[in-house]
Formats: sequence, C-alpha cells, structure tokens
Amino acid sequence: MTDLLTSIQRALDLPPTPLATTEAGALPSTFAVTELACASIGAAGQAIARLLEQQTGRLPLISVDPRLASFWFSSSLRPLGLSVPPLWDPIAGDYACADGWIRLHTNAPHHRAAAERVLGQVADRAAMALKVASWNAAELEQAIVDEAGCAAQMRTWQQWQAHPQGLAVNQEPLVTWERFEAAGNTTWLGNVARPLAGVKVLDLTRVLAGPVASRFLAGLGADVLRIDSPTWNEPGVVPEMTLGKRCARLDLKNTDDRQLFEGLLKDADILFHGYRADALEQLGYNASALQQLAPGLIDVSLNAYGWSGPWRNRRGFDSLVQMSSGIAHAGMQWKQANKPVPLPVQALDHATGYLMAASAIRALAERLSSGHGGSARLSLARTAKLLIEAGQDVKQPALREEEPSDQGLLVEQTAWGPAHRLLAPVTLAGTPLQWDLPAGELGAHRARW
Repeated sequence: MTDLLTSIQRALDLPPTPLATTEAGALPSTFAVTELACASIGAAGQAIARLLEQQTGRLPLISVDPRLASFWFSSSLRPLGLSVPPLWDPIAGDYACADGWIRLHTNAPHHRAAAERVLGQVADRAAMALKVASWNAAELEQAIVDEAGCAAQMRTWQQWQAHPQGLAVNQEPLVTWERFEAAGNTTWLGNVARPLAGVKVLDLTRVLAGPVASRFLAGLGADVLRIDSPTWNEPGVVPEMTLGKRCARLDLKNTDDRQLFEGLLKDADILFHGYRADALEQLGYNASALQQLAPGLIDVSLNAYGWSGPWRNRRGFDSLVQMSSGIAHAGMQWKQANKPVPLPVQALDHATGYLMAASAIRALAERLSSGHGGSARLSLARTAKLLIEAGQDVKQPALREEEPSDQGLLVEQTAWGPAHRLLAPVTLAGTPLQWDLPAGELGAHRARW
C-alpha cells in the first residue's frame, strides 16, 4: 500500500504517515484493489485526524480494516428480508463487436434510449448482442456518444496512453486545487466525537463517487442535503448511498427552484457536484458565480474522463472508464479469459469518493485556518491511472468471508425495510463513524437546511 498511500497523501498535502491495518488478504484482481480501498479510506480518515489536531491539539490514532474496506467498496447494506432493486439495467454490459468489445451503460432510461436509437429497440441482451456484433467498436462508441448515450470501447493501456484523452489525463494531478480569495466562516462548531457538526454540505452528485464522499462526511456529523432533478432515480443504489442524508428535488432550469437553490448555496460550506465539465457553467453557476453567491465556499467536483482533452465533457461511469483505460483488458489477460474482466468492485468510483471527502476536509481545515475557500477537482480516469501505475497486485490470500460480527448491532429502518450496516472500515480513536439518518428515498425531504 506504500506507493498508493504516498501518492494520495502527496496529492492531499497530508504528512507521509503509515496506516495501521488489521489483517492480510485482498480482493481477487490483477490490480491492488484492496490496497486502493485501504489507502483512499485511510487518507479520508487521516484528513479528519489532521483537522482534529488543528482544532484540538490532539492527533487521534487511525486504523483501517482491509476486509471491511473491501466490502464497503461493494456495498455496506445488509437487508433483513427486504428486496433491493437490481443494480443494472437488463441490457447494460459488455458486447462483442466485429473487431473487439464495447460496454453499453443503460441504467438511466435516457441512456438506454440513446443506445436503442442507434441499434434499435431490444427486449433482452441476446437481441442486443446480435445488433452489436456487426459494428466496429470505435464507430459504435462514437455513434452512441453522439446520441448523448454512454458507451466505451475496450482499449489496452498502451492504446489509452496514445489516445488524446489518455495523454490529457496523464498531465493532470490526482487532485487539482485552487484557492479562493473570498473569505468564509472560520468558526469550528464540531467536537471530537462529531468533528463536522455544523458543516452544511450541498450534494448535487449521483452514482457513485460523489454520494460516497457525502456519506462519509455525514458519518462525521455534517448536515448533508442531496439535491436531484425531478425525474432522476437510481433505485439500485439509493438504499446504499442516501445513508445519513436528507434528499430533495429541484429543477435548476426553473426560476423558483433556482432561487431556492441559491438560498441553500449561500448557507452551504461544501458543494459536491459531478456534472460534466461544462454543464454547471451552462446553468449559470461557474466558479466565479458560486463564490459570489457563497463566499468561502468549498467546491469539490468530479467527472469521468478528466478536466482537459477532447473527452472532458463526455458522459461516463466507472465501468466505462475501466474499459477505456485498459483495466478491463488487463483483467482479461490476467484471467486468460475471452471477454473483458473488470475490477471485482467499482473501485474507481469508491476511491474517488473517499478522495473527494478527504479533499473537502482538507479545504475545510484551510478555511478554518485562513478563512479562504477553495476548490478541488478529481476524475475517475485519473484515479484509474493511479491504480494502473501502482502495478500488478502481489499475490495475496483471499479475504476472510464476511461474518455476522462484521455488521453493526443496530437495525437501520430504511425506507424499504430494516437492514444492518457493516461496521465502519476506518477507526479513529474517539471519533466513531455513525449516521444519524437511515437511508431514504430521493425527494423525501424539503429543499431547506
């Protein structure tokens, strides 16, 4: 974990402190996925520890459990008899083209509609496979993207390194920082047990990295308000990702809703957003406008394919970036398989989420010290580069199977029924990760603090 952790600590301006881990074992992958889980979650823990040291003079001890970190990179919810919706649309997945492989991401109805405008409507994967088979992968990828859909041709790492977007991502830091001159609140309202108490987080993100970040902050006492559009839903992951949050709906193209949003923004300390690079600007909320509305705001954003290059505004998700960047191809070679082999979990999403959380906490510490707000930009593609360049994973034993003792004792009364959560993957002495609100439906609350 040393190289991964050191790279992350350097990007977050954290001291190069080792992390205590509890036991050996790793998820099966050609890449160091469990190490990435430990390093990213651990760095978020180290960021909150440094905030506590700054405010109290005391630096808490931190440890990370590799098993729990790996499990949280998949899911943390353990339902008690309730049925959670499936994660994937029936036709989402990998398909063989005439000259390689392509992945279609069709979870959102409008993304499925885009793919079907190109390929024709289908009832199941078998019918879709027949339609895809005659296409050249690069041509099909572009055709679906041109229809505002989501698809990714499987490329090797070498091909990605030569691609204009891969070249652009190579020039980007893991976290891109900017310091704002506008001053914000410098009063710490937290305490050792709830270090982010009183911190207002406005979350405009969706599947999955941004919600991971705001969930982590909620577990430390932050007041997280998630805002979705009136029509958006992601039923497969809502029970996992709304833990600790209130969820409202606003249409930022509607005048009245924009006024509500701007009122919320004026009182926010942290804004998370995951729009494409130009989307928030098109709504009238570029960095300058955000700072005018909320001086000293901490603005943390992510996108899929990076902040420069020809794909900076391309729609994307973890599974697509794995295909584009060579991860799925490397997995196929490792497994000696005849089809793409992705990571065992959506590690790019989860790791980037914890890096976003750590970035927000580091920026908050800076604002408490100097009064200045700031921004941090991250991308799934840059996190992929971090993982790939960490090298092939050294053979490790399999993780111990999950046991009932890995779950918390309290029953969470989610909107769908009772469930347990896994124990927190990171332990900070005196600062437990705990959530005050159970997971709930999108739009279940009013848009107010």
